[in-house]
This record gives sequence, structure tokens and C-alpha cells, in this order.
Amino acid sequence: MGIWGSFPVFVLLVLPSLFALPPSVVGIRVGMIRKPPSSAPIFREATSFVNGKQCGFRDIHISMTLDANYLRGTMAAVFSILQHSTCPENFVFHFLSARHDPNIFATITSTFPYLKFNIYHFDSNRVRGKISKSIREALDQPLNYARIYLADILPWNVRRVIYLDSDIIVVDDIIKLWQVDLEEKVVGAPEYCHTNFTTYFTHSFWQDPVLSKTFDTRKPCYFNTGVMILDVIKWKKESYTQKVEQWMVIQKFKRIYHLGSLPPFLLIFAGNIKAVDHRWNQHGLGGDNFEGQCRSLHPGPISLLHWSGKGKPWLRIDSRKPCPIDHIWAPYDLYRPTKTSAKIGQ
Repeated sequence: MGIWGSFPVFVLLVLPSLFALPPSVVGIRVGMIRKPPSSAPIFREATSFVNGKQCGFRDIHISMTLDANYLRGTMAAVFSILQHSTCPENFVFHFLSARHDPNIFATITSTFPYLKFNIYHFDSNRVRGKISKSIREALDQPLNYARIYLADILPWNVRRVIYLDSDIIVVDDIIKLWQVDLEEKVVGAPEYCHTNFTTYFTHSFWQDPVLSKTFDTRKPCYFNTGVMILDVIKWKKESYTQKVEQWMVIQKFKRIYHLGSLPPFLLIFAGNIKAVDHRWNQHGLGGDNFEGQCRSLHPGPISLLHWSGKGKPWLRIDSRKPCPIDHIWAPYDLYRPTKTSAKIGQ
């Protein structure tokens, strides 16, 4: 875990990469901490954490999306990462946002005054014409596809990044995940070879004599794209953004899957990723994509909990119908409800 510590309130960190950032960056904190307006979600200021003596100066890059509907989850996720890390000052967070929202920027700076982070604009038009309707509306939002474009958006000096969904908490030192050797692979993630892989694609896909040959040279296994280590350089060099887009175009003309942004990743990478210990994605805690029923933890050690599925812990807690597993998420919830922000922050 990180070591407890404190700094003067207005001491701010200026990123070394400040002068080499692409024009997509919305802003970096270089002045006084700006408090969010009364209309923005209110979060209590997180405890500051400092590096242990064994930490060097190497940056650890983590990317997440910023969405008003999931902001409460994002803040809890960031807090959990910092709290359990031995080197919390080494993190650089790269947030992707579909719109410029000064309120969210102010909320992050007031909640995490010492956090090193960038916010990048994701142009929804890049995917709007390529998205096919899936089984759940939330899966069809353009920002859900932003992970496909990470290599195009992140600064040139980011060679590796951990991508995380906003409905997670980390209960271990995420540096262990960062240090996984990808062994020349582009993607690292927990994979699950016991699942029925055929269910992720339609009958039309498997009956197509050309498309179904996609997996002929590999043994495909399911993996969840909400927790991934990405080799940004290899991704860009081998044009994987364009390869994912090609499958999205095929989907528009011939329905070959139902699950939003996940299947294109499976079509390209399933059976060809670096398998990571399952402890780094205890997924499915949000239940299925229709009702979001309560689920229990899978057997085995846990480093990261993931509320994938329809049920989100903050919504179930606010509705006074939490699942038992949601009580693990609750201590990381920094949200402070007020009369003016109760609806906005949920």
C-alpha cells in the first residue's frame, strides 16, 4: 500500500511531458486548484499518498474514460489504485472524454489535488457511423469504443498503458500488472478458455465459409476488454485500429455479433494475447446485460473487482438495494451527495 503523507494544499505537480502533449489534451493543472461549481458532482478530497523509498521515477500510465454517468465509478477506481500502490506518485492518468467539461476537470483536481493526469478529447464522429445496435444501450455509446483509438490519442512517449473500465476497484498493487511481460504480444489480459466461445458470435458468422475461418490458425479464448495492458507502439505499427474498424464495417452489413465493442477485439486477438492471472479481473459483478442480478465472487485470490454487466454498485447502493459484493466497493466511494448534485453524480 502507499505510504500516508501530506503536502501543502496548493503544491501542484507539473508533468514532465507538459511541453510535448498533442493538441487533443484539454488541460493540465498548472495553477491554483479550482473548485467545481455547485452544479457539479461533489466528492470529498482524497487522502494524499506518497512513494515508498524503493520507487524510482518511471511513469506508470493508466487510461480510463470520463463519462458523467460513470464519474462516481472513475473516482472510486482512481482512489483504490492510489491507496494500494507502493509508488502512487509514479502514476499518470490519461482520461478520454467525448466532450469538454470544465466541471469534471475541476472535480478531479479538487478531489485529487496531487494527481498527474491529462484529459484528451475523443471525437465521437470517428465511430458514430460504424456502431451497430447491441443488446444494451450503454454498450452503444461512442466513448465505449474510445479504447480502440488509444494509440492515436496518447502522447508519443507513452509506449505501454493499462486500460481500465470505470466500474472497477483495485485491491492490490497495480504495479504488479504493469510489470507483466507481454512476450511480444500486443494485448495482455486474463483469458477464459472454459467458456463457450461460439456464443459471442451469431449463427450467420459461423455459417459464413469465409468469416468463420478467422480462428482457423488459433485457439480462441474469451477475454474482457475492461482490463488490458496494451503495447501502444506495436498497436500503432501493426495498424490494429484499422483492423478493428474493418470488422465494425462488416458488422454493419452482416450482423455477426451482439456485444458492442468487445467482439471486434475477440476477432483479432482471441487466442493471441498474453494471458494474465485471473485475479486481475474478477468481472461480471454487475450481473448480466439485462437485469444486473447479484453475483458472488469467483473462487481464488482477487486483485481487481469489475462490475461489468448492467448493475453498477453506486446505483444499487443509492436505490437501497445493494448486492453483498457492493459493500466492498463502498469504502472507495468519495461521492458526497448534496441537494443540487444528488441526481448529477449518480
